[in-house]
Amino acid sequence: MNHNTPLPPVPPLSPRPVHHPSGVHRRVLTGGQLRAHGVSPSETNEQCRDGGPWQQLLPNVYLLHPGPPTSEERLHGVLMYAAREVSRPAVPVQPNAGGPHRPVYAEAMITGLAALALHGLTSAPPLTSLERIDVLVPRLRRLRSTGCVRIVRTPALPTPQQVTGLPVAPVPRALADAVAELSDAETVRRLLTEAVRGGHCEPAAVVSELTQAKLLGRPHVVDAVDSLLAEGRAFAEDRLYRMVREYGLPDPVWNVDLRLPGGPHLGGLDAYWPEQAVAMELDTRAPRQDEDALWSEYARKREHLERLGITVVYVTPKKLREAMEQQAAVVRTALMASGDREPAAHVVVLPR
Repeated sequence: MNHNTPLPPVPPLSPRPVHHPSGVHRRVLTGGQLRAHGVSPSETNEQCRDGGPWQQLLPNVYLLHPGPPTSEERLHGVLMYAAREVSRPAVPVQPNAGGPHRPVYAEAMITGLAALALHGLTSAPPLTSLERIDVLVPRLRRLRSTGCVRIVRTPALPTPQQVTGLPVAPVPRALADAVAELSDAETVRRLLTEAVRGGHCEPAAVVSELTQAKLLGRPHVVDAVDSLLAEGRAFAEDRLYRMVREYGLPDPVWNVDLRLPGGPHLGGLDAYWPEQAVAMELDTRAPRQDEDALWSEYARKREHLERLGITVVYVTPKKLREAMEQQAAVVRTALMASGDREPAAHVVVLPR
């Protein structure tokens, strides 16, 4: 580039408050984006000299102002480093030219503690305190961890969620990637508990990701999961009570065991309507290695009860949370249909 020729327009050099991701993206650019602006590699190096107005944030990623990057700038820089380049140039458009610009980050998403912070979990440390930001990429991508980037590989990328314009791993996957790096039992327990208690995800989804990541062999993780499942069940039971109360269902007997008179134990139930011979059970199975055995146990109990003329309604915590009215209608239908069935066998109802 001729030094007598003015440089083409480039993003502003001084820091300013971030109000929209497009503003961040005008201050963090890749080498390719700078070339698309007409800035040669030699000119970029000149701007990044000691004391210069720019700095290299990561390999091939540049921060176009002096001083430390903001959290937003680090996040975009990390994604620029890890994302696969797309065929169309990712050059920012001018503000108000057809709406705000959203950069395309292919085959990369924020995960781990940074993702949990973006999802709003208060148990995760603030972004400003994280020395490294985890980025999830396909297993075969040729990338290495460097600077503030820790590369996490996976055989299959989950569908990212957009949070403040950034691709972010879903909470269960982000939890698994975070827990893989944590040894403190209390921190793990707080993160898992808040994720479920705050309605970010279901316990079974968390356990599934932890299982796939082979983390359930760690005692502090197993303890946290056991606490999580117990709490998840308690919340589901509370929703079950609310469903009966709010949708005007007749009161069942709660938490009972059934057995045949003088015969074998038939199993425990969360709710039972003796007059209508309708039983309801929370399906809180977690997908662990013994999932098939657990499901077989559920199926055997249901088959046995239905042979005795007892209708069994299974409900999951997720359905109770997302479609309580629909679940109430299923129970009401079963209760109303009891008059059209053959009378059920006599069973003994005991408190559980």
